[in-house]
Amino acid sequence: MSSEHFEKVQVIIKEIDAKNPSSEEELEQFRVQYLGAKNQIKPLFAMMREVAPEERKNFGLLLNEAKQKAEEKFEKIQNELKKQKSRVDHGFDLTAPGLPLPLGSRHPVSIVLNQIIDIFRKIGFTVVENREIEDEWHNFTALNTPDDHPARDMTDTYYLKNDLTRMLRSQTSTVQVHEMESKKPPIRIISPGRVYRNETISARAHAQFHQVEGLYVDKDVSFADMKQVIKHFARELYGDDVRIRLRPSYFPFTEPSAEVDVYWGLNSEEDYRMTKGTGWLEIMGCGMVDPNVLQMCGIDPEVYTGFAFGMGIERQAMRKYKINDIRMFFENDIRFLRQFASAH
Repeated sequence: MSSEHFEKVQVIIKEIDAKNPSSEEELEQFRVQYLGAKNQIKPLFAMMREVAPEERKNFGLLLNEAKQKAEEKFEKIQNELKKQKSRVDHGFDLTAPGLPLPLGSRHPVSIVLNQIIDIFRKIGFTVVENREIEDEWHNFTALNTPDDHPARDMTDTYYLKNDLTRMLRSQTSTVQVHEMESKKPPIRIISPGRVYRNETISARAHAQFHQVEGLYVDKDVSFADMKQVIKHFARELYGDDVRIRLRPSYFPFTEPSAEVDVYWGLNSEEDYRMTKGTGWLEIMGCGMVDPNVLQMCGIDPEVYTGFAFGMGIERQAMRKYKINDIRMFFENDIRFLRQFASAH
């Protein structure tokens, strides 16, 4: 007999679970059927005396579960119907399509920076970032640029008003100095970040911009290693058919040094203007780390060699997307930025 009573309650529970009133009328029928004065659960409590004493506790728990399920479902659906009614009362059409959201986009500098980081990460370079406010040692002296060196004029920056020994870094080479001072070779890093120069703002120059610099220091690192890394980078960023050339140049912290150009072509008037009629565009500077720099950072130049390279991210973005004015990157003109919504 007891098992029949348990089965009756379980049938009621299954019915409650299956019910899903979708209107006020159906909800009221549900209330009368399971919670009203003459609901279907109430008579089951009278069966308690017919259940074996050792099963009464479980039977009572099952009855309470049935009642609780009915109450919870009634309350939940009642609240949902009230919310729906409130939306309709306030003029909401639940069948109308939602308002379109404007499509955002990454900044072109961020797009190109992420591409550059991905290229170098795949060949073992680690991303390292550091401070933007630097001291004279890290920004100049440790990079083989002492007080009287003319190269300081080329990378003149902004100094703090209350402390003229501190300045906004003019290159992310400062990150390389910190790494060489604190770690032993092998070192293989790229250091992206914002830098500052005392420049007159024009279509081709700005007082602040972004750089990515790279450094590789280990035993037996050669100029040929550097060339292969740069060639791989250019192919990944500009395409497999890209042509590069290295022109002798000068940087105080590398020797020998070179400028890296890619062949842009002379297919249009814009190409002639951008390349000054040569067809070649400079993309970065590079060179073998000067032994003086290694020595000042505590690395023995008789044991270790290395190469370094650096590029402006805005310059890469200008060439990649044929943007002819660097100031566009800093104006936040939505018409300009919207063009890059599908470029990442």
